[in-house]
Amino acid sequence: MFMGEYQHNIDTKGRLIVPAKFRDGLGQSFVITRGLDKCLFAYPMEEWKILEEKLKKLPLTKKDARAFTRFFFSGAVECEIDKQGRINVPSPLRTYADLEKECVVIGVSNRVELWAKDQWEEYVEESEDSFAEIAENMMDFDI
Repeated sequence: MFMGEYQHNIDTKGRLIVPAKFRDGLGQSFVITRGLDKCLFAYPMEEWKILEEKLKKLPLTKKDARAFTRFFFSGAVECEIDKQGRINVPSPLRTYADLEKECVVIGVSNRVELWAKDQWEEYVEESEDSFAEIAENMMDFDI
């Protein structure tokens, strides 16, 4: 399980340090793809395969299912952690998530998310304002 929040800078070559606490869980090789809310999602191979199987079961006849699957898979790349604990985030993914310098790497249960620091701070601020309402809505999911 991934949890916590870490701040790191991405260098001009697109290299970003993966927090040490996340390295074992992600494994030497894992998948990064476009996520929701303008961040990137990183999945260990095992989790990626589970998600892939679920997405394969979506009906091809549904426009939203096709769109989501295209969005998710077309941005996916396999990454490896180098000896310095860094990954190279491909340019199209950096552009999508606006990763330029200051980044936030967060653990979210079965995945890791990569955020531009300013976007993460904006997201947290907006979410804090409505957290009570969000929590109330989660009661529908037995949480």
